[in-house]
Amino acid sequence: MIAVVGSSNMDVVLTVERFTLPGETQKAQKLEFFSGGKGSNQAVSIAKLSEKNSNVYFLTCIGNDSYGRALKDQYDKLNIEGYVEVDDNNGLAFIEVTEKGENRIVIYPGANRNLTKEIIKKHEAKLLEADYILLQNEIPFESTLYAAQLFSENGKIVIFDPAPVSGIEKEIFQFVDFLTPNEEEIKLLTEKFFGKFVSYEDSYFKLKSLGLKKLIVKLGSKGVIYFEGDKRMEIPSFKVKAVDTTAAGDVFNGAFVVALHENLDIKKSLEFASAAAALSVTKKGAQNSIPSRKEVENFLNI
Repeated sequence: MIAVVGSSNMDVVLTVERFTLPGETQKAQKLEFFSGGKGSNQAVSIAKLSEKNSNVYFLTCIGNDSYGRALKDQYDKLNIEGYVEVDDNNGLAFIEVTEKGENRIVIYPGANRNLTKEIIKKHEAKLLEADYILLQNEIPFESTLYAAQLFSENGKIVIFDPAPVSGIEKEIFQFVDFLTPNEEEIKLLTEKFFGKFVSYEDSYFKLKSLGLKKLIVKLGSKGVIYFEGDKRMEIPSFKVKAVDTTAAGDVFNGAFVVALHENLDIKKSLEFASAAAALSVTKKGAQNSIPSRKEVENFLNI
């Protein structure tokens, strides 16, 4: 089993010609609602990409409103268990998507802020049945830190997506096996903790001094760079026409842990994750864009 502790949002997506400038008003071309949230995206990716779609335990807080009920229905259909209903509005994400497929996101935490250490403690026994945990930074950081420490001290594999970067403290890195920032996030992290970004390799060794084991930098259309000790590996991207990049990083993480869980080596796991992420950007929406296991295997001709 794979565990995910993290956020559930409803994404409010506005399709626009270009990003709205400060002080500018523009008309959206389209308004759409999609299930989202980084934790939710990763959990649904695992469910869709695993050989058995009941392979994920997702500890998350959903609201007692129509958005929360819609998420609950989706989780039930995918056999995703672990969600906790709370007396709050569901988390929301407001997303501008341009005609080029670029996105800009503002998050309202809502129910996600209720995912406390106490809730994690209540679910510890079930969570620790998993060998891997996926974490992000859309719930209170102290909860993410607690979950990372819990899994690390119990000999489990911790995969941390440091997004958004705001609020992250350096003590978490000693509990992280795989850190998976994109190119902007690794720069922000490096500047926050070390003052200056020099290179991806330099950032890895600086973070390694804080206890980090492995680093995966997601570079979008430029591929992926992997660091482990003195080892560096580059995985090129798959060339596709991008429609919406909203959940690509989350799909990557979900697919990556599925591959690891099925005992694929690092190179094949990164390739599987890159293929899943590439397919996801060819469709609109966050979870609507997550490919099936068969689609990824056909794409890779395996």
